Amino acid sequence: MFERLDSLPSDPILGLSQACQQDGNLNKVDLGVGVYKDEQGNTPVLTSVIEAQRLVQERELTKAYQGPVGNRVFNQQIQSLIFGATSALQERLTTLQTPGGCGALWLGAKLIANARGAATIWVSSPTWANHIPLMQGAGLTIKEYPYYDASTQKVDVDAMMAVLAQVPAGDLVLLHGCCHNPCGTDLTLDDWQAVAELAQKNGFTPFVDLAYQGFGDGLEEDVQGLRLLANAVPEMLVASSCSKNFGLYRERTGALTVLTNSAPSADIVFSHLQNASRAVYSMPPAHGASIVETILTDSALRQQWQGEVADMRERIKSLRESLSVALAPYGDFGFIPQQRGMFSFLGLSIEQVTRLKQQYSVYMVDSSRINLAGINQANLPYLAESIARVL
Repeated sequence: MFERLDSLPSDPILGLSQACQQDGNLNKVDLGVGVYKDEQGNTPVLTSVIEAQRLVQERELTKAYQGPVGNRVFNQQIQSLIFGATSALQERLTTLQTPGGCGALWLGAKLIANARGAATIWVSSPTWANHIPLMQGAGLTIKEYPYYDASTQKVDVDAMMAVLAQVPAGDLVLLHGCCHNPCGTDLTLDDWQAVAELAQKNGFTPFVDLAYQGFGDGLEEDVQGLRLLANAVPEMLVASSCSKNFGLYRERTGALTVLTNSAPSADIVFSHLQNASRAVYSMPPAHGASIVETILTDSALRQQWQGEVADMRERIKSLRESLSVALAPYGDFGFIPQQRGMFSFLGLSIEQVTRLKQQYSVYMVDSSRINLAGINQANLPYLAESIARVL
């Protein structure tokens, strides 16, 4: 059966991480895989998560399936975290727990494919590497709109809006809710308003990937654009992840929230989401969602978690400032502190990235996208010196 299969290359980012692990250079720096790391280079378990896990274990009475819907309290809490606890949109919203943000993206794409058959989704150029295979795997056609201008290190708003103005009714537009991966450059509220006006005029449906809520400017601040858009359009999808802001990477905890044009439509969509999920992964895992539920429904734990998210956010901002200062003698890197989240493009060539890896054991993807959280005060001088040498 398998004789005709050829071996496939490793995922470029995961392969990069493996190469770094095998590198014997004690000064090696891993800026590839997008996970948060602390000053010691570890991806920590949040203190609020440790306490929530203890409570979950004490209270858990069964390991029975929780059903395709997942944890209903978790679903409601995540919906409120994104849209607000008193949102007037609540009766038009429906949320289903998924296996991570990837599961949410796929489930949303599958819902669209089931509803419309051959549908087209427009993604930013660049976008997160897994967006395209996820969307294509669910049956959607991919087109791109301009986003990041490498010459200015900013969003090319004019080019973006010019293309989005041509997106027809029935198509979808994938947007990064905050902390754009891979460029770290986000839309302003005025930009979100412009997208909302185009969606109203042309009839395309926004699909927002919200993987980093709290890592940009704050848990509330990071969803202001998304909320503005939701209040302007009849339908919208939001894929959210608890991997980053709760540190639950390996627990695969996410959710898909769909905004419909009416409460009856929300009920119909909810039934189709359950049907689609049942056909693929059947039931989402319970542990991570139980942790999140416990944190968000306990006032003390929620306050502690909010403080930990703020600490992670401020550390990343501090690293942006420190890297910019360290590289200032070798070029204009003032754009780095202006961006948000864990990622930035350094603007290096493939040849320079290759030299960094081969000669200095500094690992980043060929586009020179770096994970800022891979930097710490111990490796920053070596990193800056290495970059200076290839410049």
